[in-house]
Amino acid sequence: MDDIDTQLIAALRRDGRAALSDLATTLGITRATVRARIEKLTQAGEIQGFTVLTRADLAQSPVRALTMLGIEGPGMDRIRRQLSGMAEVEAVHATNGKWDLIVQLGTPTLEALDDALRRIRRLDGVATSETSLLLSTSRYSRL
Repeated sequence: MDDIDTQLIAALRRDGRAALSDLATTLGITRATVRARIEKLTQAGEIQGFTVLTRADLAQSPVRALTMLGIEGPGMDRIRRQLSGMAEVEAVHATNGKWDLIVQLGTPTLEALDDALRRIRRLDGVATSETSLLLSTSRYSRL
């Protein structure tokens, strides 16, 4: 992957529906080159797919947050299973450093988020937590 491929991927992340001619103008290459590079990147697995973000996708969870969890004792697998069963949990990420898990949450209201956080903090083995609200997103990707 070279610099043009990197720029092409960045442009597609900004607007996955951009016309080939617009991408070509932005990158200073021909339309045929843009098409060939997209095909090459897709075949190589660098581009895994294309997606559409609808208004309904964002409306389902207008309140979004990341909750970092510190786990005490041997309950990591059990806690991950419990989290995956919660409707508000969009993803659970294992990490290193101070936090053991990062939980991605989406709820319709702040009250619903507060309720989900209360339930998460009550899980046996959750020793500490910290939550950050996501105020805006420049690039959105469904997991």
